[in-house]
Amino acid sequence: MRTPGRIRPGRATKWLRAHDPELAATRRAVRAALVLPALFALCGQVIGSATMATFAAFGSFSMLLLVDFTGPMVQRLRAQVGLALAWMVLICLGTVVAHITWLAIATTVLVGFLVLFSGVVSSVLAGATTALLLAYVLPVTSPTPNSQLPERLAGAGLAEAAAVLAISLLWPRPAADPLSAPAARVCRAAAATLRSDAPGSDPCRATADRAAQTAATSDLRSAFDATTYRPTGLSADSRALVRLVDELTWLCGIVADSGPPSEGRPARDPSEGRPARDPDALAVRRGAALVLERAADLLDDPHGPPDALRAAVAGLRQAMTAMEHSATTRLPVHLPGPATPTEVRSFLGTLDQSFRAQELGFATLQIAGNVDLAAAAAQRSWPERLFGREPGTAVSPLAAARDRAAAHLEPHSVWLHNSLRGALGLGIAVFIAHATGLQHSFWVLLGTLSVLRSNALSTGQKALRAVGGTVAGSLIGSGLLHLIGHHGTLLWFLLPLAVLLAGVAPAAISFAAGQAAFTVTIVVLFNIGHRPNWHVALLRVQDIALGCAVSVLVGLLFWPRGAAAAIDRALAAAYTDSTRYLSGAVKYAVGRCGTGPAPASDPQRERRQAAAAARRLDDAFRGYLAERGPKPMPLAPMTTLVTGVVGLRLAADAVLGLWQSERPSAADRADACLVLLGAAKRVSDWYGTLAASLDRRTAVPDPLPRSTAADAGLVASIRRDLGGGYRPAAGTAVRIVWTADHLDAARRLQPGLAAAVRGDGPS
Repeated sequence: MRTPGRIRPGRATKWLRAHDPELAATRRAVRAALVLPALFALCGQVIGSATMATFAAFGSFSMLLLVDFTGPMVQRLRAQVGLALAWMVLICLGTVVAHITWLAIATTVLVGFLVLFSGVVSSVLAGATTALLLAYVLPVTSPTPNSQLPERLAGAGLAEAAAVLAISLLWPRPAADPLSAPAARVCRAAAATLRSDAPGSDPCRATADRAAQTAATSDLRSAFDATTYRPTGLSADSRALVRLVDELTWLCGIVADSGPPSEGRPARDPSEGRPARDPDALAVRRGAALVLERAADLLDDPHGPPDALRAAVAGLRQAMTAMEHSATTRLPVHLPGPATPTEVRSFLGTLDQSFRAQELGFATLQIAGNVDLAAAAAQRSWPERLFGREPGTAVSPLAAARDRAAAHLEPHSVWLHNSLRGALGLGIAVFIAHATGLQHSFWVLLGTLSVLRSNALSTGQKALRAVGGTVAGSLIGSGLLHLIGHHGTLLWFLLPLAVLLAGVAPAAISFAAGQAAFTVTIVVLFNIGHRPNWHVALLRVQDIALGCAVSVLVGLLFWPRGAAAAIDRALAAAYTDSTRYLSGAVKYAVGRCGTGPAPASDPQRERRQAAAAARRLDDAFRGYLAERGPKPMPLAPMTTLVTGVVGLRLAADAVLGLWQSERPSAADRADACLVLLGAAKRVSDWYGTLAASLDRRTAVPDPLPRSTAADAGLVASIRRDLGGGYRPAAGTAVRIVWTADHLDAARRLQPGLAAAVRGDGPS
């Protein structure tokens, strides 16, 4: 019989798991609740150094609660040791400059910017930002003689040693990448969809498989967008997994649009207006399904052998080569007289299924290459990891960090804005702390950092919650001190409970609850060993209120419009650079397929610029998702616009992949080249107008219709080129048609994008 009013442990555990998935925050809080009081007692009561006790307490709080590194245990411990070394350097720097006000302010601005901006290259650095800044904030706001520096370093060193032991021995976190499992599910769902589209399959099963694919893709995007920074590190395997997110999203769109022509109906003869199924295209679809299944296996077990995936890739390449050769024999190049509109559609329709299969095969090969790269990187030896030797042709971690940082050193980068504003806010807070001489004034800087958000509105909302939580925690702490009276020993029993609540509350309850629990922890911490004093609680309220005021002021002065305006600019820049890349890829194709009106182009520079713009857009989109308050555009159309950039870039990648193995030809294909360049200009002009409408809020252009004149010109030029029946010329002709199809795929994105900007809903 259940006792009335009694909370069952099972119900409490269920509630905790619902509010703290995988118990990540609870795991961190339990470790800190065990380690922090023990270190504080060791340094303060046994060793007798208040300085060591303070830095040991805040060091363990920072290293166990404010960071949570992912990956295998060896990587986590290595990152933890790196954090410890950074703590030592920042403590030394903060201690040395704290005595000179102007030097402390200038150094704070520089350190704040470097620490905040360094997060752009890796989630390892982004996730450790607050912990790193705490290592500098604590000494720079507490000027002491340099003779105390060894005690400060000793306290931080003890905290780090205890943190390493706690992370490896106390409830270790499972070694799982946040993207690999969702990516594997998408691969399997897409493979199941491809197989259920085979002749004779159950239509109900095909519908269910498509729904499962949509759900898996949505879960992958949610896992990727769940944090304000990319949920991966800077290593080669992590970078490959990041690329998988866009590629799998693109693949699933291709699979959804490339169902067999006879779906739900029997195949007909081409003369009846509906082409029969292409057996070579079906072979490519089956090969792609097998590759995706093998890729999913390797994602689930990155340390397994890649032989099965590589064999499946070889089979898919053979199927694509056979399909391309077969496609050249089906081109109706001997039709007499000028082509009628019906003949033009028939000519291009003969390659429609093969193009869809080629597009699918290319996307699948891209995905397989990144999965293979991620597995090879995960299997590297320790010396190879130490010296940054990357498998295949991947760039080194240093080069990747340089490229990513350079992509954000431009005026419209959201990450650059946030780093500058955070650094300036911390500099103002240091000035206030030194000018007023506040006791424990480092809370002014922590208050500034914790509430400074993407715009003034969100900063104000966060500040209200921070002050409210602090007031509540101060009242609770003051009440506890009043009840305890002279029995200060009880504070030792309250300290682990306060630390536990401070670790769990922000994730399981709210930011304000976390602030309240954190305040209680500080009240308890600073009264242990002394006569309980409720004035500590009031000082905490005063300090955090000043920090919040600095945050609001900086938000108002440096970015009043917030993330909404930033993402508009980032979208405009991304569409501009991606369109330029697509045009460059087409010019490269023109230079390969024969003499034409434009010289061959090297689109690699445009490719790098488009990738950099996409990274800036990704960070702006994360800021848009994290920003509170009303948004001018709902999430669904905004996601459509962001995905459109991915489609443009990957279409350009596909055009490059189509022609990179083709040797330059001296044949006269000027007419075909003109058609391709004209189609590229037509598509590029539309996207240029779209970019201008996003940046300047001008009218959105109407989507382009398919150009029948361009189709007729392309067919006529190909028929002239293939009049002699020369087989290599037929292969080039197929690539020309497929290039035009890739441009048409970019054109087909336009109705959905225009509807998203206008707010008309999906088209």
